[in-house]
Amino acid sequence: MQTSPATQTVSATGQSTIKAVPDLVTINFIVQTNADTSQEANDKNAEITDKLITDLVKIGFERKDIVTENFNVYPDYDWSNGNQRLKGYIATHNVKVEIPTTNTDRIGKTIDAGVNAGALVSYINFELSSSKQNEIKADALKKAAEDAKTKAGSIAAGLGKRLGEIVSTSSSNFDYYPWPLYSNAEMKADSAGARQAVTNIQPGEQEVSASVSVVYRIK
Repeated sequence: MQTSPATQTVSATGQSTIKAVPDLVTINFIVQTNADTSQEANDKNAEITDKLITDLVKIGFERKDIVTENFNVYPDYDWSNGNQRLKGYIATHNVKVEIPTTNTDRIGKTIDAGVNAGALVSYINFELSSSKQNEIKADALKKAAEDAKTKAGSIAAGLGKRLGEIVSTSSSNFDYYPWPLYSNAEMKADSAGARQAVTNIQPGEQEVSASVSVVYRIK
């Protein structure tokens, strides 16, 4: 917070932290295949991915709700004694599905379907849907702006002044990140760890923060 004698303005940064209950559980699968050529790695990957999608549809997902987040084919090198040797190629395909938190009993079936198809569970998160993000963002930024106005008004009053019109706003930040439930950092090929991580989970309140900087004229 600061004042500017030359232009008779005062600036303040308001902050807010509000509680939000996640309404989605996201499960990210990774299909990883190795082969001597890039085409072979790609073909093997496509076969597993097709089975993954088919099995997810069988348990109730629609194809439009099964989202590809990333696909990549790259060379796999072996480094020994300072020498580089091409071992083959690796293909990776990340697929994400979302499950409402009101239907968490579906999570175990989803994990099993993915692993049985030959995929690995990469991570599982609590998240906010786009509509809920927009709702929470509007509320958080409004409260942060109100906080900035209160702070700026206090400064102006301390100087024997009153707030005038707004000169500018900046740094309107909305800090929201998914809340991790499970991460398969070691890329284990079984579903036990993922299933255990989400057993009897209940989405509790999580904190979401926002900040807004505002410059006012004072009079």
